[in-house]
Amino acid sequence: MNILLLGSGGREHALAWKMKKSPLCDQLFIAPGNAGTALVGTNLALSATDFPAVGKACLDHHISLLVVGPEEPLVKGIVDYFKANHPQIPVIGPSAFGAQLEGSKAFAKAFMERHGIPTAAYREFSNDNFDEGIAYIRQHTLPIVLKADGLAAGKGVLILNDHEEAVKEFTDMIRAAKFGAAGNKVVIEQFLSGIEMSVFVLTDGAHYVLLPSAKDYKRIGEGDTGLNTGGMGAISPVPFADEAFMNKVIDRVVEPTIHGLSVEEIDYTGFVFVGLIKVGDDPYVIEYNCRMGDPETEVVMPRLASDLVAHLLAAVNGELANEVVLHDERIACTVMAVSGGYPGDYEKGKTISGLNQAIPDSSLLFHAGTAAKNGAIVTNGGRVLCVSSYGNDISAAVSQSKKVLAGIHFDGMYYRQDIGYEFK
Repeated sequence: MNILLLGSGGREHALAWKMKKSPLCDQLFIAPGNAGTALVGTNLALSATDFPAVGKACLDHHISLLVVGPEEPLVKGIVDYFKANHPQIPVIGPSAFGAQLEGSKAFAKAFMERHGIPTAAYREFSNDNFDEGIAYIRQHTLPIVLKADGLAAGKGVLILNDHEEAVKEFTDMIRAAKFGAAGNKVVIEQFLSGIEMSVFVLTDGAHYVLLPSAKDYKRIGEGDTGLNTGGMGAISPVPFADEAFMNKVIDRVVEPTIHGLSVEEIDYTGFVFVGLIKVGDDPYVIEYNCRMGDPETEVVMPRLASDLVAHLLAAVNGELANEVVLHDERIACTVMAVSGGYPGDYEKGKTISGLNQAIPDSSLLFHAGTAAKNGAIVTNGGRVLCVSSYGNDISAAVSQSKKVLAGIHFDGMYYRQDIGYEFK
């Protein structure tokens, strides 16, 4: 079968690498892809949100399965578009209504409340009850968590330790459009203290399977300091997520989530990314995403020992109840190399050297923000590439990834040395 994967990041390179290993995959196309995805499939110069162009490409290339990597096409309704215009082509992803689990913090919170899923206490405010929001902030315990309701490229969550600063940020979000339309509504929620992890679920809307879990590292600086990024690295499995804890996650979070999708008849075939925090010994949901995470996918796919394409076909055929997911027992860690200045301003077009070095069997190089230009591979984003490695423990896996990265260079290249530091 021919498959089209939408997206251009490290997540998509990891998904493409895994799908291409399946005997069920004949031809693999990626749109728009990057310099790494071109090594495992054929890149198509298409925007993932140009639905008519994506539809035409599916017909031209006899696509039997469309896999959507990033959230934006899902929130904008690509699944609905295909059901209306190309119903013969199944899509991995939820409808626009279902994608509100990620696209609207208020929608997700209300869904969790309806189905008894543990999460932080919250209230939502907009310009209509702006003054009430100010009063709520002034009496709220510190820290205060402000979340832009819509998609804000991973930058719409603020944790503040001062009431007046919180009032200013709340005002900037709603009255000054700090995050654009995403901040027209703001969710204010209780701060939960604990340690975070990510759980990945594949569902057909009624049944589900669990993929390997992971923990990512969002801050730019060592020891989780500095600005938030799209993710500087990840580890899998998560040391604290033992069988007892994961049973709580399944009973209190995963099964009520899938049951909620089913009973509310929400059209949802695809990935549910559950961002969790462990408070004491109990799991609470921080957020949902309607797709795989990045850079978590770069450790989840290497640890998925069974056939991803077979699992995806079972999902679109409503047959996930019969699927068995196999996990590689080794530890996997990825370290992300980013452009100088990221997550602030950075330059593109820097030539990358060292990509042709001999990489050991225990490591994988995934491209993120890269492009081919005049016979060279150049930087084309803030997060440029990452190295994922297997190991018997976290220290060994991280050390191996850093060893490979030491042989790669581009001007301004930076990566964290301490991924997985709290577990070493």
